[in-house]
Amino acid sequence: MQQYSSLPEQNSQIDATPTLLKTIQQLRAELWLESSLNQLQSRLNDCLLSACITVPQARAAETEIFQTVVNELNSAVDTSRLALTQCAVGIALFQPQETVGTVCYISHSPSPASQSPFLEVTPKKRKKLRLKLQEVIELKDLQRLENKQPPSAWRLVDNSGEVMGWLIIATAPLVESDCDSLIALQTQLTSQLMARSAKQCATALAQLRQILFWQQGYQQLSSSNQELERTNQLKNQFLANTSHEIRTPLSSIIGFTHLLLAQGYDPTRERHQEYLTIIQSSGRHLLALINDILDLSKIEANQLEVQWETVDVPVLCGNVLALVKEKAANKGLKLRLELDPDVTTLVADPLRLKQMLLNLLFNALKFTTTGSVGLQVAPKGVFVHFTIWDTGIGISQADQAHLFQPYFQILNVVADGIEGTGLGLTVTRKLAEIHGGSVEVESEVDRGSRFTLILPLKQEVESGKGGVNNSSLSANFLVPPSSLAPSSSTDILLVEDDLANANLMQIYLGKLGYKVTWVKTAAEMWEALTQLDPAVILMDVYLPDGNGLKLVQQLRGNPHYRAIPVIAQTAMAMKGDRETCLAAGVNDYTSKPIDLPLLANLIAKYSKPPTATDGR
Repeated sequence: MQQYSSLPEQNSQIDATPTLLKTIQQLRAELWLESSLNQLQSRLNDCLLSACITVPQARAAETEIFQTVVNELNSAVDTSRLALTQCAVGIALFQPQETVGTVCYISHSPSPASQSPFLEVTPKKRKKLRLKLQEVIELKDLQRLENKQPPSAWRLVDNSGEVMGWLIIATAPLVESDCDSLIALQTQLTSQLMARSAKQCATALAQLRQILFWQQGYQQLSSSNQELERTNQLKNQFLANTSHEIRTPLSSIIGFTHLLLAQGYDPTRERHQEYLTIIQSSGRHLLALINDILDLSKIEANQLEVQWETVDVPVLCGNVLALVKEKAANKGLKLRLELDPDVTTLVADPLRLKQMLLNLLFNALKFTTTGSVGLQVAPKGVFVHFTIWDTGIGISQADQAHLFQPYFQILNVVADGIEGTGLGLTVTRKLAEIHGGSVEVESEVDRGSRFTLILPLKQEVESGKGGVNNSSLSANFLVPPSSLAPSSSTDILLVEDDLANANLMQIYLGKLGYKVTWVKTAAEMWEALTQLDPAVILMDVYLPDGNGLKLVQQLRGNPHYRAIPVIAQTAMAMKGDRETCLAAGVNDYTSKPIDLPLLANLIAKYSKPPTATDGR
C-alpha cells in the first residue's frame, strides 16, 4: 500500500499562501479607513449643498471644502491613535506656472507634544519641512514628498489635469514601542486614506465649480431677462408715446383738411387761413418727431453728418426765439434773451445747434405755466455757455439722474399727460458731445430749471471729416436765382409715382411759372423725353417699374440726355443716401417731405426762373 506523508513537500506553496481569514486588527483598520472616507464625503456633500443657494455662498464653499478636508483627516488620524506619531494635515495652494506655494489651510492644532510638526523631505540632505499656516513651500519639495515611500503629499487635480494644490500630512517617526499591530496597520493605510481623500476633495471642487458655473449662468440669464423686460417696457412705452404724438398732429391735419373740403376753401376767409396754419404746424411737428427718431438712430450708429460752419450767434439765437415766440405767447409767458456782446461767432453745425436750443426751449415752455423762459449766452474761456432757464415746476433729484436716458419722461402735471417721445434731451446731449461739448442741468422742484449747453468756440476738424460743407442746401441757405446761370427752358419733367406729391409739385411749380410734365413710370419717362427737352428732371428714386438711380445712370450714358440736370427726390434720409444719389449721377438731392422753397431754389439753379408770383 502506498504511503502518503502528512507533511508538505519542500516546494509546497501552502506556507507562502496568506490565510483567508483576516485578523480582527485588519478588519478594524479597514473599517477605520472606510468610515473616515464616508465621514469626509458626508461633510463635503454638506458643503456642496450649502453652495447651491447663492453665488457668494458657492464662492465661500471652496474655503469650506479645503478646511473640512484637513480637519476631517486630522480627526480621523487622531482617533486612530496615530496621534501618537504627532500628525498634522494641511493644504498648500499654487498658482498655475508658479514653483512656490503657501500653506493656506491646516487642521486644528496638533498634539501638544508637537506644536510644529515637520516632514523629512530627503534623508540624505537631512532637510526638514515644517507644516505651519502661511509657511512657504517649494514645488520641488512637494514632489519629493510625493515620491517618498510612503508618500507625504498628494496632488489635488481638477478634470483638466491642472494641479489646484497639494494635500500634505506631517508626522514624526514612529518609535518602536508604539508599533503594535493595529497602529502599524493604520499607519500603512494612512497613505491610502490621504490619496483617496485627495480625490474626494478634487471631485468636490470640480462639482463646486460646476455649481458656480450654473449659478453664474442663471444669474446672467436672470439679469438678461430683467434687461429684456425693461427694454420691452421701454419699447412699449416708446410705441405708446410715439403713437400718441403721431396721432395728435395727424388728427389736426385730417380734421382741418376735412373742414376745408366740406366748406369749400376760400382764401379770403380768415378762418380758413387759420385752418391752413394749423395743418402746416401739425405737419412740421410730425416731421420733427420723425427726425428725432432718425437722429438718435444715426447718432447711435455713428452715422450722423455734421456740417461745420462759422455761425452768427446773435442771428441764430434771434431765429430760435422767433420760432418759439408764438408758443410762449399762447401760454402768457415772457421770453427773454441775454446775449453777451463778446459772443459773436462760433464754429458749429448751425442746423444741429438750432435743434439743440429748440429742444431745450420747448421743454422749458412745456413745463412752465407762469413767469418767464429765457436764453442766456455768455463766454467761459474757450467755451460758450447757452443757458435756457425757466420758472416752471422744476425737476426732482431722482428724475435728474434719468433725464438723458432714451425714452425717459417726467410726468407733465402741467399738461396733464406725457408729451413727446422722451428722445429730445438724449439727442441734445449726444449732439453736444459730437460738438465736443456737454449739457448740464440745475433744478429744484417748484423753483424752475436751468439747462446749460456748453460748446467750444472752435472745432478741431479732421481732414475729410468736417469743414464747411456747402455741397448740400437747406431751407436756411438758399442759392439766389440771380447768381446762377440758368438755361432758357422752363419745362420740368417730373418722374413721380405718388399722386399727392405729384399734384403738390405741379401746382406749386406751375404757380411759379414752370411747365411741369408729370410721368409715373420709367417707361413713360423715356416716351416723354422723345417729345420734350426739359430744363430739369425731378426724379423719384423708387418707381413701380425701375430704380430712379439706375435711370439716372442710363440717362448719363445716353448722349442725347446726359447733359440734362437731374434732381433726386426721395424719402431716403439716412447717412450716405445723398452720396449714393450723387454717385449715380444726379446733380442735386432733396429728401421728402419736400421743402417747396428749397425745391424752387434747386430748380432755379439749373433753369431760368420764370417771372411769376410765388404761389406759396
